[in-house]
Amino acid sequence: MSVLENYISNKWVASKSQSSIGVINPANQEELAQVPYGSGTAVDIDVAVQAGVKAYNEWKDVPVMQRVQPLYKLKRLLEENLDDIAETITLESGKTLAESKGELQRAIENVETACGAPMLMQSEFSENIARGVDEFMIRQPLGVTACIAPFNFPSMITFWFLPYAIACGNSMIVKPSEKVPLTMIKIFKLIDQIGLPEGLVNMVHGGKESVDALLEHPDVKAISFVGSTGVARYIYSKGTQYGKRVQAQGGAKNPVIVLPDADVEMASKIISDSVYGCAGQRCLAASTIVTVGDQNNEIKDALYESSKAKITGFGLDEKVEMGPVITKDSKDRINYLIQKGVDEGANILLDGRDAKISGFENGNFIAPTILENVNLNGEVIETEIFGPVMSLLHMNTIDDAIAFVNNGKYGNSACLFTNNGANARKFRNQAMAGNIGINIGVAAPMAQFPFSGWKDSFFGDLHGQGRHAIEFFTQTKVVIERWPKEWSRKF
Repeated sequence: MSVLENYISNKWVASKSQSSIGVINPANQEELAQVPYGSGTAVDIDVAVQAGVKAYNEWKDVPVMQRVQPLYKLKRLLEENLDDIAETITLESGKTLAESKGELQRAIENVETACGAPMLMQSEFSENIARGVDEFMIRQPLGVTACIAPFNFPSMITFWFLPYAIACGNSMIVKPSEKVPLTMIKIFKLIDQIGLPEGLVNMVHGGKESVDALLEHPDVKAISFVGSTGVARYIYSKGTQYGKRVQAQGGAKNPVIVLPDADVEMASKIISDSVYGCAGQRCLAASTIVTVGDQNNEIKDALYESSKAKITGFGLDEKVEMGPVITKDSKDRINYLIQKGVDEGANILLDGRDAKISGFENGNFIAPTILENVNLNGEVIETEIFGPVMSLLHMNTIDDAIAFVNNGKYGNSACLFTNNGANARKFRNQAMAGNIGINIGVAAPMAQFPFSGWKDSFFGDLHGQGRHAIEFFTQTKVVIERWPKEWSRKF
């Protein structure tokens, strides 16, 4: 099987790496491709960076109104090829086809938002700060930037960064996850058609060696990353050590609070979709469900029924509502954590381990699983499982529930289900998380808002998407100027 190529200077080129690993369909273990990995990929990074430097030096002076024109073309091409790309996302990541289409639509929305860069980058101007003196602030690009993407959203997350970077006048190198590189291959074949300058956007495969090469390269000015907290902390600390601007989104353990006045039928359906969507492999997935006060049994029964009804299987089957997890190692880790929860005293209400799907017996399938009364001092309560596992807790008051949210080490998302406006306002103001949902299971910001995150869920100051992305990919320059009358007469 041939090895996937890099995209550098608007050409498809072979990697300098002499080794590769397989890209595996998680539903059946079929090898879809070979991707460069290991020794030699750092050389590929250097070639891409040099191409990016050259392209940036020309692109930075192109008017912003012209810089966004290729993005309009890209939006159209992504829309025209949505079904084909979505199928590839499903084959290599395991998502359902509906989830893959939804993900790609979010990517397209970010392209559309980045097209607003001419307005989003407008300068600030103050006339006559002193007699005859004006002051204004302008935004200028950084240089070569890089995106290190995760496996769980092969298309969307790159587009939290890529369109904004080039709209702001930068060049970019994309390092897709070695687990799911085929989606970005298809997208770069579209990027090749939109008329960007040679070397402005490059894609290089690889693993840790590629990442370290980006972190250490003196000509890379900014790094964008999404992944686990451990890796996010590593990338942030090492990137900033080398003087780079870094935004690093980490892991999560997202709590959902259900008050006694919540609509049980609505809440149970939305929560189940949040927990099991993308097989639980998303940083906004609901993880720990906290019932408060009365109705504990009613909510628990409704969640059990909605979880049990989820259809697990191959993502291209239209009836399927949840696909496999990404690798056998992930499956083994999730199964270990389920058993760890039981060993720590939890009661297993619904056991999805060893799920068998006819025709896909070798797939990495785990069916919906529910743990009740997870030990508050145990490993499972604070570990991001990143799989289709719901943990149920019960607390007496909303204050107890908010304290539980705020004592957690993560701060990606927190959601509340209620019909009481005062309690909703209290939760919105007091819950320590970057993305808050009220009667929402997945508090995913639209493209015009930043994808926030607090505590161990984010390292940096500026997030992906929207105005935050514009600020991240530009540096501000303040100009103070005076034009004396005698100078005006002289010149």
